Amino acid sequence: MTEAKLEVCGETCNAPVIHQDVVEQVQRTIPGDESLTDVAELFKVLGDRTRTRILHALFEAELCVCDLAYVLGMTQSSISHQLRVLKQAKLVRNRKEGKVVYYSLADHHVKHIFEQAFQHVNEDRS
Repeated sequence: MTEAKLEVCGETCNAPVIHQDVVEQVQRTIPGDESLTDVAELFKVLGDRTRTRILHALFEAELCVCDLAYVLGMTQSSISHQLRVLKQAKLVRNRKEGKVVYYSLADHHVKHIFEQAFQHVNEDRS
């Protein structure tokens, strides 16, 4: 057991490091700042209710802007704006068929994140 001083909110306290091997292992696995920032930005994008509604609709089916606007009761302009944000975050992709642009979830990772999020929030509601 090693004694270490810990600075918390301007106060110093003595905090024992009980499991030095675990602490060192965790310190080695902490991602770099760039990765942590990217994950924080991803959660920020996911933290918007409108974007979550759009992602849920796209989880169910590939849709064009017109259909998304109708399903969600929103304007095409506001849907398009949120789709741009989601596309920049690499959460959705699009394909063009004639004059119609269809949107879908970007890949299986996005679908998995969404499935896990809903399982997490609904696990105590059953």
